[in-house]
Amino acid sequence: MFVRVVLPLVVVGLVVYSLADLAGSDEEDRGGLPTWLWVLIILLLPVFGAVAWIVLKAQHRRAGGRGSGSRGRPGRGPRRPSGPVAPDDDPDFLWRLEQERRRRRRESGQDPDDDTPSSLA
Repeated sequence: MFVRVVLPLVVVGLVVYSLADLAGSDEEDRGGLPTWLWVLIILLLPVFGAVAWIVLKAQHRRAGGRGSGSRGRPGRGPRRPSGPVAPDDDPDFLWRLEQERRRRRRESGQDPDDDTPSSLA
């Protein structure tokens, strides 16, 4: 009776866990397979599919997935941040800085496009 009750519950729990984990994953976590294919594998081969998903996810995390800089991209190095890292890397910041510099030169009576330092002029 133990095997007839507990074993199916363990399999259902494994499948539910795998599907929930799959739903929260991103494209890089799925090893190149689309989500619908993983769902099909997990549902048609409940034990094998669920274990395969859990093992793939564990290998991905060990190889530098979530939390590290490489995001599981072997040979491609760490992912660059999407925005500027420092103010001097931000073109908008540099543009605003230049506009502010020109405004100050205009207010002080100097030529705004003259690049010579005020101490030399």
